[in-house]
Amino acid sequence: MTLKPLADKVVVKRLEAEEKTKSGIILAPSAQEKPEIFEVVAVGPGGMVDGNEIKMEVKAGDRVITGKYSGTTVKVEDQEYTIVRQGDILAIVQ
Repeated sequence: MTLKPLADKVVVKRLEAEEKTKSGIILAPSAQEKPEIFEVVAVGPGGMVDGNEIKMEVKAGDRVITGKYSGTTVKVEDQEYTIVRQGDILAIVQ
């Protein structure tokens, strides 16, 4: 099963948490902070949304930062994805 976003929606996947610190200490899963950087998996076509023309600025493979509580989380084939509007993406990480 694949996710195909509509309109100005973007499907993103959270990048894995760091398992050890820079000094080499291995962290327990409960101590690992969730990264705020996501990888774009799929992008909707854009178009007219609420009477405004939306041009998609992100593409699959981009690394992005989204709002902390934005989007809807879904689970597909044991993988967790978040669906956000392009407007909820704060920056592209280069």
